[in-house]
Amino acid sequence: MAALSFSCNSAISRSQVQVKVNPSNNNNINNGRSHHTMKSFLKSVGVTSIVTPPQLSLQNGNWVKLICGASFEDVVDIRNLSLVYTLAGVDCIDCAADASVVTAVNQGIEAALEILPIRRPWVMISVNDDQDLHFRKAEFDPDDCPSDCSRPCELVCPASAIPPIKEISTAGRDSTNKTGGVITERCYGCGRCFPVCPYDKIREMTYIRDSKATAKLLQRNDVDAIEIHTSGRQSSLFKELWDGLGDSTEHLRLVAVSMPYTGDTMISTMKSMYSVMEPRLCCLNLWQLDGRPMSGDIGRGATKQSIAFAVHLAAAADRPHGFLQLAGGTNAHTVNGLSKEGLFQKAHGADFSLIGGIAYGGYARKIVGRVLSSMASEHGLGRIEDYPQFLEEALKEALGLVGTVKCYNLV
Repeated sequence: MAALSFSCNSAISRSQVQVKVNPSNNNNINNGRSHHTMKSFLKSVGVTSIVTPPQLSLQNGNWVKLICGASFEDVVDIRNLSLVYTLAGVDCIDCAADASVVTAVNQGIEAALEILPIRRPWVMISVNDDQDLHFRKAEFDPDDCPSDCSRPCELVCPASAIPPIKEISTAGRDSTNKTGGVITERCYGCGRCFPVCPYDKIREMTYIRDSKATAKLLQRNDVDAIEIHTSGRQSSLFKELWDGLGDSTEHLRLVAVSMPYTGDTMISTMKSMYSVMEPRLCCLNLWQLDGRPMSGDIGRGATKQSIAFAVHLAAAADRPHGFLQLAGGTNAHTVNGLSKEGLFQKAHGADFSLIGGIAYGGYARKIVGRVLSSMASEHGLGRIEDYPQFLEEALKEALGLVGTVKCYNLV
């Protein structure tokens, strides 16, 4: 593996890798050698020495969370994303509250630990107390699409959830069916396809996670944290969800509440929700500041709202107990923005960082997703560790992002 050099606030340069691998006994031997090289490389970068227990990362301000997506349910990609970002040293992996998705995350983590014995990231599931942008899917019938439609929905989808239309002959009949609707498990609800459809054919399907099913999922021994998405407008809905979880939260390591900026009522809303949780809160708590939801992959400006949100909350002396973490529009420019505001990591002499860390969603999935797409195009669906050159490329991307927060050593 080629040496890489980067420091805090800088990104690793990308390299184009194309390989053809047919797994065999010889390739398994080669994979073992490649993984050994990768292990040495990650140690030299400082992943094993700099990465700390998640709770300490929150205190130091270098916590990093990977957001797989509250509605993203492609278990193959989720497993591979979890493997790559575990090796890159994230503290937490946030995923849909679905048993198969949780299993995929844990499989990816276990595969990463076989390559490098690193501390295990926490696994978090996301739920909602009311209608929320993160808990929706797009849907349309491709048979309703006019033949001359340019399909802008296909071009704008960041998750590759809308494939090209294909005519499929119906067995034993003279008719044909069309494929090319939304791949449900890949859609994570960003909503970019809704306004671009020239015929207004795309529907929004919203849902609310069931508290009883969530409580059952929390009883698994491989779930460490929960995140509750709320608008903050109706505290009664938040209380209903929290009460519905019952004692399933007793063994968690972290409870997070994700909400948008609500203006002058922000602090009072947070206090109200904290008062609901406090009697049964047996672990750390965190407030996720959701600046501009599901927009980090758009560009530099997307992170401005999350940073402004952080500035406001950090200055509020009367905010309720809990760590603060950025999300919503976070990308490669977020650390620089926090640094300019004097909010990146602990100030000299301080016991805790005002901002505990950063969660990366769409941007984190995009930079590694390009590698996963290339691998799938060449080899079909598979485990990224079986193709070391693709794993190396994906790790470069992930380290370039996570490294800006963790401040890994130069190589």
